[in-house]
Amino acid sequence: MTNYLLEIGLEEIPAHLVTPSINQLAERMEAFLNENRLKFDKIIKFSTPRRLALIVEGLSESSEAIDEEVKGPSAKIAKDAEGNWSKAIQGFSRGQGATPDDLILKGDYYYAKKHVDGVKAEEILSKVGDEVIAKMTFSTYMKWGNNDFLFVRPIQWIVSLLEDEIVAFDLLDVTANRFSRGHRFLANVEIELKNANDYASKMPENFVLVDAEHRKAEISAQILALASENNWQVTLHKDLLEEVNNIVEYPTAFVGSFDPKYLSVPAEVLVTSMRDNQRYFEVYNQEGQLAPNFISVRNGNAEHIENVVLGNEKVLVARLEDAEFFWKEDQKLKIEDLVAKLGKVTFHAKIGSITEHMARTKLIAAKLADIAGLTDEEKVDVARSAEIYKFDLLTGMVGEFDELQGVMGEKYALLAGENANVAAAIREHYMPTSADGQLPETKVGSVLAAADKIDSVLSFFNVGLIPSGSNDPYALRRAVQGLIRIIEKMNWHFDLSLFIDQFEGQNHAEILEFVKARVQKLLLEKLDRYDIVEAAINSSNFDITNMMESAFVIDGHKLHEPFKPAIENVSRSINLVKKAADIAEINPALFEEDTEQALYDAVISLQNQWTYKPCEEKFRAIVHTLAPAIEAFFDNVMVMAEDLAVRDNRIALLSEVVALTSVMADFSLINTK
Repeated sequence: MTNYLLEIGLEEIPAHLVTPSINQLAERMEAFLNENRLKFDKIIKFSTPRRLALIVEGLSESSEAIDEEVKGPSAKIAKDAEGNWSKAIQGFSRGQGATPDDLILKGDYYYAKKHVDGVKAEEILSKVGDEVIAKMTFSTYMKWGNNDFLFVRPIQWIVSLLEDEIVAFDLLDVTANRFSRGHRFLANVEIELKNANDYASKMPENFVLVDAEHRKAEISAQILALASENNWQVTLHKDLLEEVNNIVEYPTAFVGSFDPKYLSVPAEVLVTSMRDNQRYFEVYNQEGQLAPNFISVRNGNAEHIENVVLGNEKVLVARLEDAEFFWKEDQKLKIEDLVAKLGKVTFHAKIGSITEHMARTKLIAAKLADIAGLTDEEKVDVARSAEIYKFDLLTGMVGEFDELQGVMGEKYALLAGENANVAAAIREHYMPTSADGQLPETKVGSVLAAADKIDSVLSFFNVGLIPSGSNDPYALRRAVQGLIRIIEKMNWHFDLSLFIDQFEGQNHAEILEFVKARVQKLLLEKLDRYDIVEAAINSSNFDITNMMESAFVIDGHKLHEPFKPAIENVSRSINLVKKAADIAEINPALFEEDTEQALYDAVISLQNQWTYKPCEEKFRAIVHTLAPAIEAFFDNVMVMAEDLAVRDNRIALLSEVVALTSVMADFSLINTK
């Protein structure tokens, strides 16, 4: 067993691509080794902004030898009319290093027995350049020199060592060898690696912490130590920590400060300037108030750190000066004036202005407010927020810090005398801003956020701007996923199909399929039964909350004893009704068996309270009340009776069963085998 080191040295990779790139390299290496039957124990990943590296531990000295049977031509074409071997069988034999007489007839085909010898690890690994590195794919590429080769960033060097031996290969004008490089500024020299096992210990000596998890832990420890020394509170934001970790090779954390006068600017603005724009960690005092300080991480050691501090403070102060200026100037503006100007701001060239978008959103929001059961006062707040909610797009602060849209709208609205509900809705209408982002907390904000998203989807689909494949330039998938999560959280029950039909536009059927696909995706992230999810999303009405609840309720009962017979009896009813050309009116006078009347009575008793029953109660009623009545019906009644009137009456009765159960799900889609 041996160890193999592969290191790809690069120009600095964008931080957000470092982790996905090293993960991809490891996955491709694993697949390559498995494909070549070269056994190994594990693959250890290393990454920095300038290098992607792997150590394959416990690598076999050669690939596994195998005996295999290769399928050849069928017996029908193996011989000609005279009984001679055909050209097809002869060609196949030559290709396998055999003669036709060596082949084995198994069933209708001839097979060649083939022994494949093991291949030395060095020979296999010499193909890593073409078979692993060159086949990597990225969201961002660069081309350099006079070649057509594309990679995430230009390749500067490659290390390829099997224990202490170089496994040579060429990629463009780079030849793999044993020389890595140290930190760009602290140890900008070639580093000779005598053995693959030297990598993890040799690189830190040259100011490169190649283990990303170790480097991240070091950054965290340094930041927390500085916070403790200064009696501060600090949050190690996951995404920020990941980004900082992927822009340094040798981290040194340091403290900077700014004039306390800037604390008069809203904390959200200061935090955005520090965290989002400068990649600093903001700090708070023990009372939870923002302190006039920050913690950042240098890509280097502590030498001349005071100059680094001054430089970072200078950059930050420039941004804070802008923020303070915009904060003061924006307060001189009037909301009504800004709203009036939105008529000249384009929402989309094919759709119209932001003013028109807001007007449509206001109509949608009014109808949603009724569904949500808002009070008259809350409905007034919905209408007011819908009239003004995009005004902050024209403020200087949002123009400079677009991440603060909505946030500044809330603050400026409160300063202008708007009530808290309206102001909160202005901030919350952007929520959620990511797949699992925070949802609106207020009823008014939830209604406005949902209405804004519904109009966006209606508007873009109406002009034919429908997402296809991975193409979604207007983030409509995110909008719909956010809409679904808001509806589910607020427990709103309404048929989306009937709701959107109230508004003019085209492609409504496509919108429903688009929404259904998002509901399916959200459910399949939590449930492992595709058939149950399909059944729930294909219920007879397009009630999103009902779809979500139904899927979880049905899934929760899938292992219970009555589940299988209940689903099968309902499914049998559905399949019979699907075959019927027309459905007649039920006439109880045509019932011939007691079980017909019993099923009818069960249906009628459930219909009277069905609409308002929670999904759990509906499913229990189906399993314990309806399904036994259906089973007794099928045991005692011939549905397809010779008397057409009786037959049609029985189909009509089953259609009522289907109508009742399909409100919850299409149970015929559930697999009970």
